[in-house]
Amino acid sequence: MQCFKCGAQLGVEDTCPRCGANVRMYKKLIAISNYFYNIGLERAQVRNLSGATDALKLSLQYYKANTNARNLLGLIYYEMGETVSALSEWVISKSCQDKDNIADGYLADVQNNLSVLNTVNQTIKKYNQALAYCQQDSADLAIIQLKKIISTNPKLVKAHQLLALLYIQGQKYELAAKSLRAAARIDHNNTITMRYLAEIEERTGRAEPKEKKRRKKESKVEYSYGNDKIIQPANLRDNSGWMMILNILVGLVIGVTATYFLIVPNIRQSLQKNAVALLTEKNDALTSKNNEIQSLQSRLEASQKEVEKAKTDSTASKTQADTYDKLLSAYQLFHESKFDEAEGALAGIDEAKLDASAKQVYDSITSSINDEYLKTTYEEGHSQYMGQHYAQAAELLQKVVDIDDAYHEGEAIYYLAQAYRILQEYEKALPLYEKVIEEYPTSYLAQNAKVNMAKMPSQGDTAAPQQ
Repeated sequence: MQCFKCGAQLGVEDTCPRCGANVRMYKKLIAISNYFYNIGLERAQVRNLSGATDALKLSLQYYKANTNARNLLGLIYYEMGETVSALSEWVISKSCQDKDNIADGYLADVQNNLSVLNTVNQTIKKYNQALAYCQQDSADLAIIQLKKIISTNPKLVKAHQLLALLYIQGQKYELAAKSLRAAARIDHNNTITMRYLAEIEERTGRAEPKEKKRRKKESKVEYSYGNDKIIQPANLRDNSGWMMILNILVGLVIGVTATYFLIVPNIRQSLQKNAVALLTEKNDALTSKNNEIQSLQSRLEASQKEVEKAKTDSTASKTQADTYDKLLSAYQLFHESKFDEAEGALAGIDEAKLDASAKQVYDSITSSINDEYLKTTYEEGHSQYMGQHYAQAAELLQKVVDIDDAYHEGEAIYYLAQAYRILQEYEKALPLYEKVIEEYPTSYLAQNAKVNMAKMPSQGDTAAPQQ
């Protein structure tokens, strides 16, 4: 046992030999924790898993770092089919004791077995779906889902109990009792299982033993003949001679007559009744099956509609996710100053699939890209113009004017007109000069535009342009 404060090994004293901390209460807490751990271990050995779980939880309340109790609790959860809870306990145990911890082996066995992890994942999904069906009053679908869960994870006590509860609701007490017996084989003294069994016993009652039919005693006559005791029926008669023959004939006649008039009609009537009853039973069974088939078809159609809706929602979600991925990519490219690539990424975004906050980001990036694009393009065009590369300057400045013809307070349109004039493309330069004079009449650009327009040759004149 180590000191909770400095980690030193403790002895029998009530104080730590290194730091002097009072460890009396600390030792008591660990002793109580170990006491409840031993109780939990004893209960687990007789498969009283619920009782063991309660004892182990008490043990961990007194001392959370009791790795023996936590590992055993994880094993109990695993035995009851609750693998996620088991993994949680083993991970916590591993964090409390990193070395020489048996939980390492448990975690490795589960994590290295992909089939177990897949089964756990599917079990959780199906159990949650079964609960959803119960909330929607779809008991039949919930029963089907729970049967699938039990087929893949037969130790999940909760699934057995929920299935039994649905059977009790549907008054199928024999099936409910069967599910509860399966749960009891896993956890012998589970209180929920016992309560459900008591509910079934209360609703069905106990079968009373059938009384045996008393045999009728035959009337008899007893008499002695010498030393022997003779017992014979009271109605025994000793017929002899022709009286015996006559009695036989009379008996045959009566028997044939009774058979013809009494027994044969009863047999015929009984056969007819049985045939009618059998036909009625088959008709009722057929009607019930038809109703059940129609109900199942209706539920199947509803399930198919739900599946189609889920597929549609999944497609829409995927499309929206792709849209947000493109927006994120554009945002990253923008901050890396890759404006052309960012603009290409923005071109593939459907604005209708963006929410309000994402739309603001989209508009902000678009506006920033446009501003940066205009600035870069204008500066490059102006640099080409000053370097007397008029064709390149005209191409770049035309892009700026196409987006914003008032950019840089008219300088973009003015230098574009200058480039076209020097390139002798007067039909393009003239309307640009006129636009500068019209929109900026008081600026120096308008004065220069008037002067440069005067330098332009009249139509048909081929004089060289002046710079």
